[in-house]
Amino acid sequence: MRRVLGIVLAALVLAPAAGASQLIDRNAQNVYLEVNREGFALLTYRKGTEAHHVLAWGAVNAIAPSPGQRQVAFKVDYSGGWGSFRKTVWKTFVNACTPVQVPLAWLVAACQTPDGSYWALQSWQRALPDYGVPPNPTQAAWELRLSHWTGAAPTLTVRFGWSYRRFQQIYGVFSYAGTPVYGFRATPNGQPLDTFGRNVYVDTFNSAYGAGWFRENSFLTHTGTGGFCYGFYPHAPHPSGAGERYRATVIGPGVTPDAYWESAAPPPQYDHNADLAANQDMATLLAGDKLCRPN
Repeated sequence: MRRVLGIVLAALVLAPAAGASQLIDRNAQNVYLEVNREGFALLTYRKGTEAHHVLAWGAVNAIAPSPGQRQVAFKVDYSGGWGSFRKTVWKTFVNACTPVQVPLAWLVAACQTPDGSYWALQSWQRALPDYGVPPNPTQAAWELRLSHWTGAAPTLTVRFGWSYRRFQQIYGVFSYAGTPVYGFRATPNGQPLDTFGRNVYVDTFNSAYGAGWFRENSFLTHTGTGGFCYGFYPHAPHPSGAGERYRATVIGPGVTPDAYWESAAPPPQYDHNADLAANQDMATLLAGDKLCRPN
């Protein structure tokens, strides 16, 4: 029988429906993941001197973008297992999830249950400010995110091109199960207002911002195509974030895992032939996307 250590017993708390690899907590340490045969995931971790025990259940994979609907999302109990029938789940919990290696970035733990589905925990700094600005403690938090899926994970396709025949550019598509991932409503600064929208979080390595990784920018995938394009040119008053390497992370749709891409930067000198080839590739890959147009 498990006991709750260092937790004030509270009423049942259900996290709001999200529609993403689900945010569980921030700056969690000593994290453990277990899942029973009934499909309840038990997350055990510490924050400072406090032990936390969280149950999550009720979701797998994702649905395609659809106006007026909500993405699938976990139900999450932060009360330590003391809410109604979850008290029984807590007392009788037996782990049935076998640890496995899965090709995911930011991985904390992953396992496979007898039904063949996968569960995973990933942790990364989603909220860093753009253009290499030093983060405050809230922005620098490492988010612990839970996913549950079958089959292939989401795919983040990223390729290089040029902006204005001077600046390095990335473009690509975010997709899941052969369908583009995108939302329908967002704020003027690009924050999704529905459970389908996704931001691409791009980091640059050894750039004008300094040595190491810094957040360059984040931007929405485009409605209808799941596409995106971004040039590494100056954004006043910030210099160009062109670096030696780039990486991008996107929160998975539904409760699928977060996707990741990383690559060395192309040669810094403008290459006209490479630009022409990228223009043709962009026109094919992002067909119908009016927000990403070749030079």
